Amino acid sequence: MDAARRAAQGVVTARAERRALADVITAPAEVVINLYRSAQVTPRIAAQVIARHARLGDSVTTGQPLVTLSSVEMAEAQGQLLVADREWKRVRKLGRKVVSERRYIEAQVTRQQAWARVLAYGMTRAQIKALLAEGDASRATGSFDLISPQDGTVISDNFIVGELAEPGTVLFEISDESVLWVEAKLNPEDAGRVAIGAPARIKAGDGGWLQGKVVQRHHRLDETTRTQAIRIEVDNRDDRLHPGQFVEAAIQSGKAAPVVAVPTGAVVLFQGSPTVFKVEGDELHPQPVETGVTRAGYTEIKAGLAEGEEIVVKGAFLIKSLLLKSQMGEGHAH
Repeated sequence: MDAARRAAQGVVTARAERRALADVITAPAEVVINLYRSAQVTPRIAAQVIARHARLGDSVTTGQPLVTLSSVEMAEAQGQLLVADREWKRVRKLGRKVVSERRYIEAQVTRQQAWARVLAYGMTRAQIKALLAEGDASRATGSFDLISPQDGTVISDNFIVGELAEPGTVLFEISDESVLWVEAKLNPEDAGRVAIGAPARIKAGDGGWLQGKVVQRHHRLDETTRTQAIRIEVDNRDDRLHPGQFVEAAIQSGKAAPVVAVPTGAVVLFQGSPTVFKVEGDELHPQPVETGVTRAGYTEIKAGLAEGEEIVVKGAFLIKSLLLKSQMGEGHAH
């Protein structure tokens, strides 16, 4: 079977390589949000919700207004800032030669304190500058926007327009889901064999596997199951994983020396022996091999195949069936 016929039949070949087939621990796991890439949006003072600008599932960017609030405390603070700013501008214009040193410093400090107060209450610097640019006391309405502190997705927005939100009430939760955590629960003995930085694979809901790495190990055991959680960081830019989803984790433990290994699907049982199909020119020949461990989709070849030899890695069962038919006089495999 030449290269053109192999390609037409979907047969793929590759050269045997050396790989480190370390022990793999499999365990059930759960996808959770990456707390280091998440933030809560809360009011710092009691305020009424006036308008919503984002909803559950929306993608938001840093600085984007999420909700408009109104507060009596903020109105008072805004009014004091406008008065203090006007006084400071007047004193500064007159200069130190006209006004006393005491009045000059008091006006400056009062303005700074008023600025700090509205900033602490929840207004941004841009909102404060816009308020002062207008300089109109009637603009001290107590209205202000809470903005997104980061890029991400709205994963929670538990409030309604018109409600009175107390300080610390979580109005929004924003999370960057491009990198998620997967927490696998292992018995303490297995967890102790897993190193920080160890590679891991996560089986997604679509049946495919995602690559990840161990980033942390919990130091407290689960009080109910007596298991120890291992935290795996996974690149989720394709949005294949979602917080709360149950998955399977395969975590590498320990180290292993590289061995000759081939994709597990390249090895078939032929005439009672594990066999691969070697490429020799335009022909494929069965080659009995001695196999070792199988890890993460690869099987160790202890004997019968050398590094660099080309074999069928996809379509081995097809070649096997063609060869069996050939032996029965019904066709030819080469």
